[in-house]
Amino acid sequence: MPREGDKMPHVIVKLYAGRSDREKAKLAEEITRVVMTSVNCAEDSVSVGVEDVRPDDWTEKVFKPDILANWDSLYKKPGYSSV
Repeated sequence: MPREGDKMPHVIVKLYAGRSDREKAKLAEEITRVVMTSVNCAEDSVSVGVEDVRPDDWTEKVFKPDILANWDSLYKKPGYSSV
């Protein structure tokens, strides 16, 4: 059980729908490894969620609210300006 101060980080990945559970699990494992190294935390402190988004919903459910509305706080910006 993580200590109170170890409740971080939580990563949410939004992807076009269609990836298999195996692919999502592999992605979560890789993200966990990188996060542990980058912020020096224990594996038990990391959580990763993967949300499927239909391509037709990407602009309204992801691009506008998560990317465009938070442009100044993105450390990695996408190479596209709209979908």
